[in-house]
Amino acid sequence: MTLPEIMMASAILGVVLAGFLAMHIFALKSDQTVRLRLQALNDARRVLGQVATDIRSAGRIRVGNVQGTNGVFTEVTFGQPQRGNAIEIYPSKQDTNTYVRYFCDSKDDLLKRRLKGATEVILARSVTNDLVFASENEQGMVLSNNFNNRVISVTLQFFQDPNGNAAAGKGFLYDYYQIRTKATRRALE
Repeated sequence: MTLPEIMMASAILGVVLAGFLAMHIFALKSDQTVRLRLQALNDARRVLGQVATDIRSAGRIRVGNVQGTNGVFTEVTFGQPQRGNAIEIYPSKQDTNTYVRYFCDSKDDLLKRRLKGATEVILARSVTNDLVFASENEQGMVLSNNFNNRVISVTLQFFQDPNGNAAAGKGFLYDYYQIRTKATRRALE
């Protein structure tokens, strides 16, 4: 072989290896993006499944808002649209001493769950909507009462950095998701 043939063969080999390396790096980045999206979807399914299970087994449900640093729950008044950033779920209609509260904390964009007398558990991060819970009729219209035959709608809108970076700010791209479910109590009086 002559020197020009060896140089051409080496150049072609270098270009082919560079192409394979670029393709491999692209596949690794795509795998990371898909893994993050699947993790977000799995977390959202788990959260909505837990909320729906609690709603179905409830004896009484109150839609309202949690405000302030002390986390005081205020039920939406009769005649006003039954939507808010929190719900309280009571296992029994008579027992108001035991409840599960789900609420979206707008200060830190977290969806939290709290049992009465227990600490808060973070269920979802980066929640962007303020009105997460609503009481609707069978046609999807928001009710202005808390009557027995209502459907509780849960809507979560949140964002996630597709690259898995914790950095936030101007110039960064995010994936936005919206997941919605509806549930009603099984034991209607």
